[in-house]
Amino acid sequence: MPNYYERWVYPLLSRLDPETAHDWIVSATEFTSRLPFSQQTAALLWRKRASSILGSHVLGLNFENPIGLAAGFDKEGRLLRFLPQLGFGFIEVGAVTLKPQPGHPKPRLFRIPEYEALINRMGFNSEGVEKVSKRLSRLKYHSVPIGINLGLNAEIPAEEAPSRYAEIFKILEPYGDYFAVNVSSPNTTGLRDLQERRHLERILISLQAENPRKKPILIKISPDLEEKNIEALCEIALKLASGLIATNTTLQRPGLPPEAPQRRGGLSGAPLRFISTQIIAKIYRMTQGQIPIIGVGGVFSGADAFEKIRAGASLIQIYTALVYRGPGIVSEILSDLEDLLKSNGFDSLSAAVGSGA
Repeated sequence: MPNYYERWVYPLLSRLDPETAHDWIVSATEFTSRLPFSQQTAALLWRKRASSILGSHVLGLNFENPIGLAAGFDKEGRLLRFLPQLGFGFIEVGAVTLKPQPGHPKPRLFRIPEYEALINRMGFNSEGVEKVSKRLSRLKYHSVPIGINLGLNAEIPAEEAPSRYAEIFKILEPYGDYFAVNVSSPNTTGLRDLQERRHLERILISLQAENPRKKPILIKISPDLEEKNIEALCEIALKLASGLIATNTTLQRPGLPPEAPQRRGGLSGAPLRFISTQIIAKIYRMTQGQIPIIGVGGVFSGADAFEKIRAGASLIQIYTALVYRGPGIVSEILSDLEDLLKSNGFDSLSAAVGSGA
């Protein structure tokens, strides 16, 4: 199926503006998922049969496999019944903001296909927490863990961030299995400043005050941090969070030559792979493996996922690979990852975590 997508579907989609193509895919998938037997058909086509070696228990949750969908694809939680049929082990919704906001002016999403990369400056376009929470409340059952990525409206000053994040969390808490605090998107002015200790500690304390059921709260961090800042974030996470997501998109342009398209925004995809893996390894060493890491950035194959797992990631997320390779990429990654675990002598996924850090 990946070959079918790459040969026929992606060339058609690539003729459209990237955001238009994405919106069309989401709308078409949402409609199709309501048809009789559509989900069963998708599972037959794309879902890999579960293998015990790929299962794990992380963040107090059971994961059938470690490959999840990163935030940004299903911002409003419209596809939560369908996406698990592609084989994802978990799904992250969002980013969700407290109030609706349109994001930055279009165009704001750009392909760089020759480098398997995307650049976005979406700016947290969101329906807002009220609409998203109503939609999630109608989801009576979900077959995989659901994460919710919490974003901040653009006009909110830093001193109000703790109360605003807490307000979003309180509304969405019944519907998520874990939550990601997004303080690392490069496309909202001043947001990355919230990764500083004094801001982040206040945000996490405020969130934990609204968290009587102790839902896992993770921090999504930037790949552009200096080592001293990563160390400070690790210290904060060990005290006040359940894990880290490494990483968000980058303002750097690793591996892109000067003649590559120059666009403002965060870069994702294959060029981010090495940077994000390096940061995962640093976090694992700094925390001595005491805190779970979700690794994201440039994963297109089982080998890419295995590299991040050996660096210290317990779970993996993809996004750009889904855009370029299509729905079959999940089972392809899982098949290759299972083979790599076995051929390297690991009898479980957890045994491989951090083995190369």
